[in-house]
Amino acid sequence: MKLKIFIVNAFAETKFGGNPAAVVPLREWLSENLMQDIAAQNNLAETAFIVPRGEEFAIRWFTPAVEVALCGHATLASAHVYFTQLGYAKEKITFHSKSGPLHVTQSDDGKLTLDFPADTLNDAAVIPAIENGLKIKPLEVYKGSTDYMVVLQDQNTIEQLSPDFKILSQLPSRGIIATAKGDSVDFVSRCFFPQSGIDEDPVTGSAHTVMAPYWTKRLGKEKLSAIQLSKRKGYLECEMIGGRVLISGNAHIYLEGEIFI
Repeated sequence: MKLKIFIVNAFAETKFGGNPAAVVPLREWLSENLMQDIAAQNNLAETAFIVPRGEEFAIRWFTPAVEVALCGHATLASAHVYFTQLGYAKEKITFHSKSGPLHVTQSDDGKLTLDFPADTLNDAAVIPAIENGLKIKPLEVYKGSTDYMVVLQDQNTIEQLSPDFKILSQLPSRGIIATAKGDSVDFVSRCFFPQSGIDEDPVTGSAHTVMAPYWTKRLGKEKLSAIQLSKRKGYLECEMIGGRVLISGNAHIYLEGEIFI
């Protein structure tokens, strides 16, 4: 059996920036073990598997270690593949996921916009694994549906973080998001997911469903610019509309090939 595979750099301003995701279009689901093996072999933050559902699609995402309930950059990458490589002619594509329906639109200039549900933040205490893992005491700590989010003093503090991933992996969460007000954009972040086999994720679309509601309230703006300050860097635009977050960015295809099973 041979399967198509694409690798796409999502939320990237350049060909080699952003977050690489693998996209595997299918006719029907493979076994969970096989999808997990393929994701582990790819060794990227996420591999997306997609099956047609009428004129829409079902999507699942796997890290090298686990399946996740929501992934932004791999959804953006998947939409880019269907729009540019697989002949999907409509302006909006819908993926059905464990987090509900997710919509992606493409503008005339090729920019893609995710339409995701906003996360809900609850105040949380600074537990030792956060402070010791980040090696700094946060100004504020919140817990979303899957991640902790900490607010730090400024962009420089975010840039200088050197976490202890062994300690962070003990957190009872998917991972931790560190964010601060940006110097040239509204907010910046870095995201760490050692529990999911990813010490630092280059760009995390789903994390912006946590950060966008916070920074919208904090800054009093519904439209926000953001940079995820990983080595590869990710550039995003966020907009709050009711209980949804629109997350926009560019994507670039790096590779098209075949998997031999």
